[in-house]
Amino acid sequence: MLEYLLVTFIVIFCIQFIFYIIVFGFFAFSKKQSKLKSNSPPVSVLICAKNEALNLIKNIPYILKQNYPNFELILINDSSKDHTLKVMEQFKKESSVQIKVVDVKANEQFWGSKKYALTLGIKASSYEHLLLTDADCKPNSENWISEMTQHFDTEHQIILGYGAYKKMNKSFLNKLIRFETLLTAIQYFSFSKIGIPYMGVGRNLAYTKSLFFSTNGFVNHMKIKSGDDDLFVNQVATKQNITTCYSTDSFTESIPKSTFKTWIHQKRRHISTASFYKPHHKFLLGLFYTSQLLFWVLAIILLSFLYQWPIIVAIIVIRILFYYITINSSAKKLNEKDLVLLAPLFEVFLIFIQLFIFIKNLISKPKNW
Repeated sequence: MLEYLLVTFIVIFCIQFIFYIIVFGFFAFSKKQSKLKSNSPPVSVLICAKNEALNLIKNIPYILKQNYPNFELILINDSSKDHTLKVMEQFKKESSVQIKVVDVKANEQFWGSKKYALTLGIKASSYEHLLLTDADCKPNSENWISEMTQHFDTEHQIILGYGAYKKMNKSFLNKLIRFETLLTAIQYFSFSKIGIPYMGVGRNLAYTKSLFFSTNGFVNHMKIKSGDDDLFVNQVATKQNITTCYSTDSFTESIPKSTFKTWIHQKRRHISTASFYKPHHKFLLGLFYTSQLLFWVLAIILLSFLYQWPIIVAIIVIRILFYYITINSSAKKLNEKDLVLLAPLFEVFLIFIQLFIFIKNLISKPKNW
C-alpha cells in the first residue's frame, strides 16, 4: 500500500510541477508589459451599486480625476435603500465629466439581480468600449483607464485586469485574503495566456458593448445571482478575443473583508459560481486543487510511516522551491511581495478552507448575495 501511495505522490508532484512551472509560468515568467501605441477610444466606465453611498462618496473622485481624454461615467443604482441614488445625482450635478445615472427599480422577474441592473447600464452607455469596476474600488493611478483600454484592438474585445485588496498591517486575515486573490489572478492570467480563458473579476474588467449584445450578455445565466464577471467571461472568451493587463497603474484596490465569517460567505458565493463553468475549465481547476490537497495529505501519511523518507523530503523541498519561484515572480508583477515569505502557510490554510467551503456548499447553497 505504501508503495502505491509513493507512486501516486510522485505523479501528483509531476502534476503540480506542470501547473506551477509550465502553466503558471506563462504569467510568472512573462516580460513586464510595455506601453503600447497610443490608443484612446471613447470609454464608458460602469459602476453598479447597491446600498453603497459611502463607498461612492469615497471612490468616485478617483474616477473623475482620470487622465483620459474622452470617457463617461455610468452610475447604476440597483434598487438601493440608502442614499446611493442621491449621491449619484449629486456627482452628476457637480461634475464636469459626463455622468449618466441609471436608476433600476426592483423587478419581480429579476429580483435582486445585479446582472439585470448592469445590463440596463450597458444599454445606457454611449460608447463601444466598456470598463467595469465596483463601488468599493478605487483605481491605482490616474492612468487606470488609459492602461486598461490601450489593449483594445480589432482582435481583442476582453481585457482582464487585476483587482487588488488594500494592505493592512498586522492582520493575518488580510494577508490570507490577498494571497488567495494573488493565486486566483495567477490562474486566470496564466490560463488566458495559454489560450484557455475561464474568468475575470468585475473589480477590473473591460469588454466591448458589441460583444456583450452579440453573445446575449447575461441571458444564459441571468437566474444565477452571481457571476456577472466570471460567468460572462467563461461564456464568451476565446483564445483570440481576450488579453491581459497587469501594469501597476492598471490595478484597482478594494477594502477586504474584516472577519473570517464575512470572507467565508463571500468565498462560498464565488466557489458556487464556479460550478457553472465549462466542463474542461472545471476539470482543470479541480485537478489543480485536488493535486494541491493530495500532495500534502500523501506527504504527511508517507512521512508518518517514515517510508522512503529521504525521497519524500527531497520531493517536498523541490516542490516548495518551484512553488516559491513562481509565487515570487508573480507577486513582483502584482505588487504583493510581502506575501511571499509565508506563501506555503497560506497555501495550506486555503486548501482546507476551500475543502470546508466545498462540503458546506454541498449541504446548503448560499442564499444571501
